[in-house]
Amino acid sequence: MEKALHDVFGFTSFRPFQKSIIESIVKGRDVFTVMPTGGGKSLCYQLPAKLMPGTTVVISPLISLMKDQVDAARATGIAACYLNSSLTVQETRQVFYQLYHGQIELLYTSPERFSMQGFLSDLANIPLSLFAIDEAHCISAWGHDFRPAYLNLANIVRFFPDIPVAAFTATATTKVQDDIITRLGLRDPHTVKASFNRPNLFYHVEPKTNGQKQIIQFLNNHPNQPGIIYCTTRDSVDKLAGYLVEQGVCALPYHAGMDTYSRAKNQNAFNRDEVQVMVATIAFGMGIDKSNVRFVIHADLPKNLENYYQETGRAGRDGEPATCLLLFSRGDISKINYFIQQIPDEQKQATAREKLKLTVRYATGSVCRRRQLLAYFGEQYPTENCSNCDICRGIQKQVDITGDAKSLLTTVVETGQRFGVVHVVDVLYGANNKRVKQFGHHQLEIYGTGSNNSKRYWRSICDELMAQDLLVHEGD
Repeated sequence: MEKALHDVFGFTSFRPFQKSIIESIVKGRDVFTVMPTGGGKSLCYQLPAKLMPGTTVVISPLISLMKDQVDAARATGIAACYLNSSLTVQETRQVFYQLYHGQIELLYTSPERFSMQGFLSDLANIPLSLFAIDEAHCISAWGHDFRPAYLNLANIVRFFPDIPVAAFTATATTKVQDDIITRLGLRDPHTVKASFNRPNLFYHVEPKTNGQKQIIQFLNNHPNQPGIIYCTTRDSVDKLAGYLVEQGVCALPYHAGMDTYSRAKNQNAFNRDEVQVMVATIAFGMGIDKSNVRFVIHADLPKNLENYYQETGRAGRDGEPATCLLLFSRGDISKINYFIQQIPDEQKQATAREKLKLTVRYATGSVCRRRQLLAYFGEQYPTENCSNCDICRGIQKQVDITGDAKSLLTTVVETGQRFGVVHVVDVLYGANNKRVKQFGHHQLEIYGTGSNNSKRYWRSICDELMAQDLLVHEGD
């Protein structure tokens, strides 16, 4: 192993967890690995592909990146190919010829190709060493990027009982982790759950007042540094990219509405440092292997913390300091809710709303950002102060709100702890509306005692109390 690590990949030592993962695979054991972006998961299946007889099959959703992945593997001396819809019939036949004759050590393919009739029987005629499933969270309906084609991967264990299966993901809650293992049918897997903590990333949230000007100010403070700016919609990507170019910033757009050639051209320009800033929707970045991204800006609120974690994880993969800036506006909440309402399944709608609430809590609370983020993935940060987020560095101004907190909590109690934020705030503010009178809450002693502050202020107090777990949101 050490010889291959040095001779093939040019490394002198393994990163944390890599050695035990590779040892388990080589011994024929299933593996389940949660490893943050930049943790070195590709080595965990590429090195066994070099050591073990037969072909390692890597199943990945990243069709647009397969050529780059194969080129990178070939550059290290691994005999690699890919099978996806971009190949001609003749090219596909050539790949199968090489597979049948044992000439390929590493084969990349998509879950959609794996689902095609006859593909499993084709693989049955090829000597195989390992199935590696990248972005394994895509198999879980509880995950943030569910893809139905991934469900067919449950057939691997049934059709190839003697071949080990290794599943890798960078972003999965405890619930999603358990779901992945169950759905894939992994057999007593060697489980590795690396820390989600990325200590070199600085997390910062700012209220979005004038997003474009705030971004320009940030870029002026970080001259010539490569970075990614995420926007919710294609239109906002095009507008922001155009604005940045007008301001003299070397920027390009990336979204699913662009043709394949333009997307690939822009991505390559960014990877080669020919352009400073990539403005993109979430369509960009999955599997990106650019190590020197110095910042990730979210110009709009992400819809869940899995997306946020994965997208911020594209910064600082070289281990050097990098900044993750989120511009937060309550107006973004209604935009995301609109998309959530388009989800046909009511249970999935409810799950998406709950995840959005947790994202809002992250953005509005005055609790250490890192602690909140790690807690979401079931990991407890060992200290109160991480010293590398805006809260812990004291960038966010803190004020004593004890009196107002008591008033809001009193209102929750006096109204029976069974009403939502809007109604509680209406009572405290002294709103003269039908619903308040319907429940007789205009007769409560607390009614109207908060009229000296705005409703928006009281809602922010409510958000803060939830962020600090002094209030808990339950059901609807």
